[in-house]
Amino acid sequence: MDDTTDQTVSLPTTAPHGSAGGGSGRHPVNIGHLVMGIAFLGLAVIWALIESGTASATDLRWLLPVPWVAAGAVGLAATAPRLRGHRD
Repeated sequence: MDDTTDQTVSLPTTAPHGSAGGGSGRHPVNIGHLVMGIAFLGLAVIWALIESGTASATDLRWLLPVPWVAAGAVGLAATAPRLRGHRD
């Protein structure tokens, strides 16, 4: 008796590029979360600098805008590939 029957295996289909679960092992970046995470990290670093005595309260005038500018720059850099369109 021959037990070799034709058994086909159905592989999962991949979603189109750029959509969630695209099969590439990467997920889309949420720009808002990225920007706010960078800003929060920057503010935490400023807080640590003030608490450690490395920076003084008079330095806050130029230190506080730095995380917001850095977060904006990261957000623009992360958005730029989406603005150019999809390349194959």
